[in-house]
Amino acid sequence: MKRSEVPEQYKWKVSDVFESDEAWEAAFSDLEKKVDFARFKGTLNTAENLAAFFEADREFSLQAMRVYLYAFLKHDEDIRVTKYNSYLGKIISLLTRVGAETAFSTPELTALPESTLDAMIADARLKDYDYLLSRIKASKKHTLSEREEVILAQASEPLGLFSDVFDMLDNAELNLPEIEYEGKKTQLTHGLYSVIMSGHDRALRKEAYELYYSAYHKIIGTLATTYSGNVKANIFYKTVRGYQSCLERALFDEDVSVDVYRRLVDCVDASAPLMHRYMALRKRILGYDEMYMYDIYPSLVEGAELKLSFEEAFDLCLKGLAPLGEEYLALFRRGREERWIDVCETEGKTGGAYSIGIYGNHPFVLLNYQKTTHDVFTIAHEMGHSIHSHYSNTFCPYAKADYKIFVAEVASTVNEVLLLKYLLKTTEDGELKKYLLNYFMDMIRTTLFRQTQFAEFEERAHALAESGEPLNKDNLSEIYLELNKKYYGDAVVHDANIAIEWARIPHFYRSFYVYKYATGITAAICIANRILSEGERAVEDYKKFLKGGCSTDPVSLLKLAGADLTSDAPFKAAMAEFEAALDEFETLMK
Repeated sequence: MKRSEVPEQYKWKVSDVFESDEAWEAAFSDLEKKVDFARFKGTLNTAENLAAFFEADREFSLQAMRVYLYAFLKHDEDIRVTKYNSYLGKIISLLTRVGAETAFSTPELTALPESTLDAMIADARLKDYDYLLSRIKASKKHTLSEREEVILAQASEPLGLFSDVFDMLDNAELNLPEIEYEGKKTQLTHGLYSVIMSGHDRALRKEAYELYYSAYHKIIGTLATTYSGNVKANIFYKTVRGYQSCLERALFDEDVSVDVYRRLVDCVDASAPLMHRYMALRKRILGYDEMYMYDIYPSLVEGAELKLSFEEAFDLCLKGLAPLGEEYLALFRRGREERWIDVCETEGKTGGAYSIGIYGNHPFVLLNYQKTTHDVFTIAHEMGHSIHSHYSNTFCPYAKADYKIFVAEVASTVNEVLLLKYLLKTTEDGELKKYLLNYFMDMIRTTLFRQTQFAEFEERAHALAESGEPLNKDNLSEIYLELNKKYYGDAVVHDANIAIEWARIPHFYRSFYVYKYATGITAAICIANRILSEGERAVEDYKKFLKGGCSTDPVSLLKLAGADLTSDAPFKAAMAEFEAALDEFETLMK
């Protein structure tokens, strides 16, 4: 479908950012003239000067974000349009330049005595920045001299190339073979592999699985060296900044305790028998003598998909989210009425789905909506992100509005859980109910169990390297195979292909990131259950979290909503949900 063929109500309203390209170009030209931060260098030793610096940064950033947002949205409407590729490149280049020009600020502030920082934190002129300054104070012991920080900044590009090398290998030079698909020889791709793995043709799944991993086996040594280099870069930064471990360094920036990470891993490990039980049930239902990892993806219930128009799906989401109250539903409706959402798949449009929100503007949602159950839940998910951004931007000052990545998936997943529970409660279609239970179990399997498995792999690989042991294809594969056996149990055949799955996971180059998906769904299940059981009181507490931005550390913000990740309770609650769904599914499938 061409974009010109899409009705206006299904296109996002980019004119809410800038009325025209000419307006954008004028704003960009004006923004270039405002780059004048060097004048503050060497002056950030008084509250008055620091407040002036922060205000200049705020004024610039508010305009820069709008300029970036417009270019980003127009680019994603059709990535083939050179004009908007240029727009996006220009604003990214300018922001990079400003980042370099303001790099002096953190070293200057960390060089100040703690007593000076304490006075600044208490100063009314800097009240919007008290949490930021408290984090800068905490980072004093990990910040080096200005010259050393410049050296580290210059080293960041070459030390960050391991991700680029992986991307080149994985996306351009993997040399995936051809496969016969839908009656013709087709190049196997990552996307096609995922489609085949979710399909019900077992022979095709097996063929795709073996062909796919054959390509990785051919370059497994190179991939191991590339990942080892990424780990060594993390060890370098950990060492020079004085952290106890790479894990501690990664979690410090999010203001999350290592104990939360370990609690997640320990609690999920303790619940591994539930996953083993699910795998054994899957094997029994499928009737296989041997079940391989390529057998764990297809739904166990065929032909029960929700096939709704966008309007029907949107209205269904409103019904499912009714426990959140009329204020929340009104914001959800605004997404459709005010055209926050770009709905249809069109030629050249960026694939997938996302929400993007900036301070001072309503959020935007990109969809490529199809009539599938997954895409119904995607509406609820992405609008959850958008409404979180709306609350945060509305109720926080600019300096505290940008919530941490640690909590970024919570609001979106709360929406998914509430919608799922509504459907399970109201559907009278037995097959759909079984399908939804299977959908819920696989949501928890992929987001809680699988991401925790990834998290445990990362910690073990880094710990091995930190102890002085070189990483190679053999010990990395040994670690991963052991974890796969622990998480999936004896019902699955753990072969030489799954042992090298670590080599194809791009998130491993954003070290210690994946655990946030697992803590996110854990918190979301806990919050959704509390909303359904306690009603308005729980909703009001949840809104405190949504309005919290980054006014304090993310774990404390989640406590406001009733999800205390410093205790075992949320993790046990999530596993109880998995077990309850498994119990009911077993009963219905007898």
